[in-house]
Amino acid sequence: MTTRTPHSPDTRKEGPVPTEGTPKDEHTASGDRTVSAPAAGRPAPAAGLTALVAWHAARTPQALAVADGDTTLTYAQLVSSARALAAHLREHGVRRGDSVALLMPRSARTVVAQLALWWAGAVCVPLDPAHPRSRSEALAADAGATLTVGDSKLLESAGLAGATLALPGEPLMGGGDIAGAELGPDATAFIMFTSGSTGRPKGVAVPHRAIAELVSDPAYLTLTSRDRVLFHSPMTFDASTFEVWGALANGAAVVVCTAERPSFEDLAQHVERHGVTVAFFTTALFHQLAGRRSRVFSLLRTVIVGGEALSTHHAREVLRAFPWLELVNGYGPTEATTFTTAHRVTDADCDGQMPIGRPIAGATVHLLDDTGKPVPDGERGELWIGGSRLAHGYTGQPQLTAECFSDHPGPGRLYRTGDLVSLRPDGTLDFHGRTDDQVKIRGFRIEPGEIEHALREQPEVADAAVTVHRPSPDDARLAAFVVASPGPVPRPDALRDRLTAVLPAHLVPDEVQFVDALPLTASGKVDRRALTDLVGAARPDAPAGPLNPLEQAVAEVWGRSLGRDVTRPDADFLALGGHSLLALAVTDDLREELGVELTLADFFAAPTVAGHAALVERALLAAHSDLRPGAPEDTDGH
Repeated sequence: MTTRTPHSPDTRKEGPVPTEGTPKDEHTASGDRTVSAPAAGRPAPAAGLTALVAWHAARTPQALAVADGDTTLTYAQLVSSARALAAHLREHGVRRGDSVALLMPRSARTVVAQLALWWAGAVCVPLDPAHPRSRSEALAADAGATLTVGDSKLLESAGLAGATLALPGEPLMGGGDIAGAELGPDATAFIMFTSGSTGRPKGVAVPHRAIAELVSDPAYLTLTSRDRVLFHSPMTFDASTFEVWGALANGAAVVVCTAERPSFEDLAQHVERHGVTVAFFTTALFHQLAGRRSRVFSLLRTVIVGGEALSTHHAREVLRAFPWLELVNGYGPTEATTFTTAHRVTDADCDGQMPIGRPIAGATVHLLDDTGKPVPDGERGELWIGGSRLAHGYTGQPQLTAECFSDHPGPGRLYRTGDLVSLRPDGTLDFHGRTDDQVKIRGFRIEPGEIEHALREQPEVADAAVTVHRPSPDDARLAAFVVASPGPVPRPDALRDRLTAVLPAHLVPDEVQFVDALPLTASGKVDRRALTDLVGAARPDAPAGPLNPLEQAVAEVWGRSLGRDVTRPDADFLALGGHSLLALAVTDDLREELGVELTLADFFAAPTVAGHAALVERALLAAHSDLRPGAPEDTDGH
């Protein structure tokens, strides 16, 4: 067993946490549950998140708990408001064990609502306001939601089938004691959905105990009651579990970024304005921020990243430019509650492959071969996860649950990740890819099969395959290859538009290309490696069109992010393989180089070179009104 020695917050800032001992054997390792001694009377993680938050409210009632720019709540106010809302929910029929869908934008009210659902005895099923209505309805149905609660305007515009309840616009206060309705530590806290290879998303049932153990007095990073943690992930993304409850389980404050799709500058301004000290970034976002030497790193003390392989080049640049920064590389699937392993990154780590670390907070890891036996020391094996933070399984999918979660002699119940890893002599793990087709892009776990299923549902599509195209080390794009049915062939952009009606944005391919047939391996399976060689092969660049000076400036900014020459005023950002993260990079460059702020909504409303040039021109004229034709002359003669 790998044992972490206790550390005070101050000593933990100096570098990686020292370890003692060796893994239990050469094939397994477990996260130590022994951390620094909790404060007297503090509930154990098994008591659950509601008990931890209530304890902090009793101990430091006036400490800041949640802030979103418009609203601030102390711990006393958070608990009072959540208990009052819980009573309100029970008056409207919410009962112990009910699954209740939550549809709200990020705000202080979101945190109150999650806590209230638990105090009412319910399971929280987060929905993303940006997802298509059909998907939200399907997820709520798969989770067995009896009710959807949330923001009145969102509920009205979503037009969801089934019962809905608009939550009060202002936090309720004066909540009573309804502890009798609380769920126990083994009850489900969240149902969070991940991509499914059959076309059906998988609802992962995460218990209260698992979240509480992950976030209670964590030894894998510095998080104290004096910290402020940024909450900017979608509620449907398991990182939000850490962002919200990591703060509240430790008496710290949650700082909510209310921008739906914050720009790089939005994030930096939010961190600066609210004194944020701890933040999670997807690895892809971290790479973009690192490549720009973002000032956000000068403001933070601790950054934890996860979702994809961490670039040693970017990690080293950040650590050398901001040597005080605590950078933690985290790894873990939703099925094992957000983070299974973690590694505090040093400059020396950047000389070779970046490790994903050791198991943390009650997790265990086991490296097994195809027969289920431990692999020899140093060899690659499939990673199976055990310990106390496993999910209950997949809601409504018992067969899939049995396939992925199984009992083993000795280690007990384990989750099969499909990830290939190896164990170093010092007990840290290295990641070596997948045993299947699953991919990670911009922090999201994606099963190509789910996208392929949606494509084959289109009448003009006979067959389809999806793979990942990497035009540069920092950019990963979903590329779809489609075999058309007999008859008229739809335009790629029209096919993408139809997919946006049934899939969330991160599952819509960045590039769609028609092919005569899908390449196959000798065994008759789709040859995904051969597919990557086809990207762009059947789509030569169109002849260059005339660009005016402003369009040329926009085209050059586009070209840097897209990794290709952009020569036409009617070039479409999405058709060229652009996506939301690259759009953030473009808007940041336009702000830096042309002094123009474009929102992502404006960006995607007119996603051509000419459209962006017109937006830039309009913004420049608005900022310098004296340059407009017919502007009144300065009467002072200046």
